[in-house]
Amino acid sequence: MKFKNLLPLLILAVNFSFAQNNIKVTTNYGSKNAEIQNLIDFEKIYFEQFNFEGKYLKGKQYVINLQEFADGKLINTSLLFDGREADFFKIKSNKESLTFLFKVADGKLKTSIRGVKFGSKKSYFDLKSDSDDYTLKDFFGNKTELNIDSNQETPILTIITPTKHPDGSASYCEVVQSDVKPENLGTHFKIPHYFLVTIQFK
Repeated sequence: MKFKNLLPLLILAVNFSFAQNNIKVTTNYGSKNAEIQNLIDFEKIYFEQFNFEGKYLKGKQYVINLQEFADGKLINTSLLFDGREADFFKIKSNKESLTFLFKVADGKLKTSIRGVKFGSKKSYFDLKSDSDDYTLKDFFGNKTELNIDSNQETPILTIITPTKHPDGSASYCEVVQSDVKPENLGTHFKIPHYFLVTIQFK
């Protein structure tokens, strides 16, 4: 009887812990101006604003990494931004917005991050396939918002090549809208090279 009662209590404790650390995430992608959007699409430039909201965000800082995968294995993790470097980057309220900028061209991935009052350094990473094969995708699918645990390192974006089918067709959306964990996408969909952008609040 004691063990039967213990399981519901453990579930409640886990749910309460997640609720305390829960962060709602929404996004705004690209430009509202169609002509500008056409131009940046042509130049393989991507930018997406992420809006984070949660009761326990205030006073926290964030760490953003870029994980690189090849042949299904994590081969490198690069720090894109570390908000713990200065108190200036501490979140002042229960809301925070960050814009992620990428350019995929000439065999390179170029990255930068902008907040309300700062811009990160630009970082560059080598591509292993043709630049035109890569695109930026988030993990929202048909959802308008997601919920993440602030204590966990969470993938929010991927720069990825498509999964290819025997009939010659290819798909990006099939990959990012699946239930497969982001770190397993390469193995499951036979994608030779991709990147994950992750965030964690500390």
